[in-house]
Amino acid sequence: MIDSHPPAGTVVVGVGARRGVTAAEVLALIGEGLAEAGLTVAAVHRLATLDARTGEPGLRQAAAALGVPLLGHPAAVLAAVRVPGPSARVLARVGTPSVAEAAALAGLRGGELLVPKLRSAMATVAVGRGTTGPPDHSDPAGAAP
Repeated sequence: MIDSHPPAGTVVVGVGARRGVTAAEVLALIGEGLAEAGLTVAAVHRLATLDARTGEPGLRQAAAALGVPLLGHPAAVLAAVRVPGPSARVLARVGTPSVAEAAALAGLRGGELLVPKLRSAMATVAVGRGTTGPPDHSDPAGAAP
């Protein structure tokens, strides 16, 4: 069931991407994640990713298509967020064990993952919800490891 009313709290879609990812691929994966969460694009407040990827045309175009900002987080900030699906391979490549899940939670207080990491050929997406502000370190989802 699709909820036409945005849920209480801020909804952030975290996106991990390889260089050259297309907006179409990112938008399709975001649509899949939102459908799984029972949300529409109207619920999304922003996209978030690794700061090194904010210049990626496919991510910028996806954010523009959704009418939301694209926020980048440094790898150190993302690495401090506990996530259910860390990856040693991602850690070796970009300096954090998670991009999509961590970016969906970074900067949220009391953040929760509504949809854990989904994968396509060149992107990952996770959907998080919480309130904006500094992370609540008493909450495992926003706490440092």
